[in-house]
Amino acid sequence: MEVTDAAEALADDLGGVWDVVVVGAGPAGSSAAYGAAEAGATRVLLLDKAAPPRYKTCGGGIIGPSRDALPPGFTLPLKDRVHAITFTLGGRYERTRRSKRMLFGLINRDEFDHGLVQAAEKAGATLVTGVTVTGVTQPEEHEAGLALVTIQDGRTVKARAVVGADGSAGRVGAHVGVVFDQVDLGLEAEIPVPADVAAQWRGRVLLDWGPLPGSYGWVFPKGDSLTVGVIAARGKGAETRAYLTSFIDQLDLARFTPSVESGHLTRCRADESPLSRGRVLVAGDAAGLLEPWTREGISYALRSGRLAGKWAAKLAGAKNGVEVRREGLGYTFDIRADLGQEMRVGRRMLSAFERRPQAFHAAVLTFRPAWRAFARVTQGHTTFARLTRELGVSRRTIDFLTRR
Repeated sequence: MEVTDAAEALADDLGGVWDVVVVGAGPAGSSAAYGAAEAGATRVLLLDKAAPPRYKTCGGGIIGPSRDALPPGFTLPLKDRVHAITFTLGGRYERTRRSKRMLFGLINRDEFDHGLVQAAEKAGATLVTGVTVTGVTQPEEHEAGLALVTIQDGRTVKARAVVGADGSAGRVGAHVGVVFDQVDLGLEAEIPVPADVAAQWRGRVLLDWGPLPGSYGWVFPKGDSLTVGVIAARGKGAETRAYLTSFIDQLDLARFTPSVESGHLTRCRADESPLSRGRVLVAGDAAGLLEPWTREGISYALRSGRLAGKWAAKLAGAKNGVEVRREGLGYTFDIRADLGQEMRVGRRMLSAFERRPQAFHAAVLTFRPAWRAFARVTQGHTTFARLTRELGVSRRTIDFLTRR
């Protein structure tokens, strides 16, 4: 096909007025597209720069809330099922906790994300890749007008509602005015290992409370490779790289050559940061939605994406400015009432962990209720936010750990 023919075909794909346009085809975007189609939006467009599957820097842990937020019938491409966690403090004081029930699963993001895209397409969404979004405008922002999504080549896509899921550095979040108050640097290496080494890690992960305030490291087994990473507050790049190097060396993994070495920034939203503007909503990383202590983002992406899709379908039917504002507020309330509460407790946990990592290590290793609470959260039976509202040992444990 000639270039002009390809351009015309793409124009046809993007033409007309769409009920919902989702920017970004990661877990939040695919979930939003699925949610919008499921909620009755008839024309749902999912845009992304790259075609799936593609590599993504991520530990790939699928905890209970993530499993619960998946489309019905979705088959997780699990590489391992975790029943044990080894905890260390700066590489020392090692102890392993085990559970008869699976704590969480491990996936590679390329396979996982591709499966979510396919689920969105099966629900009725249209995927168009090779498209870079450069901005969003709302000419009649306070009326019932359309949102216009601008493509890199200058063309625009018309939408009755837009969901931004293009990451924390994306254009849609900037349009909405998302503000971040916590930025962390994650570094990661994918390390292929021989069968005997892989067998030593099967069914078990390692979490190391690190040397920098609020930092930790992890080892996640993925069949014949290990995902090894560390995370710490941005601004300590050299120290964070040194932590990863020493962490890999301590584990006797430096003798193996990584297949991929990568890094990324995670950004948490400020508590009052906006989640909508006119006919535009944001979800997942674009909204700064992730767990502040662990920086776990997949469950937040899946849950916020599904909610964004549902409210975007309603927003697409809004006939005037009052209805537009009502649907935007509805989405904001849903997020703040659930994920917002969890993030507030997560900030408390991070602040306490930065001050007293030794107390966290001692609690999870020597105080059975602390381990039980940790396990129940990863399995999806409860959340740290819910535990702070319940009477009992778990609440007293969290109150003790987070006291000032």
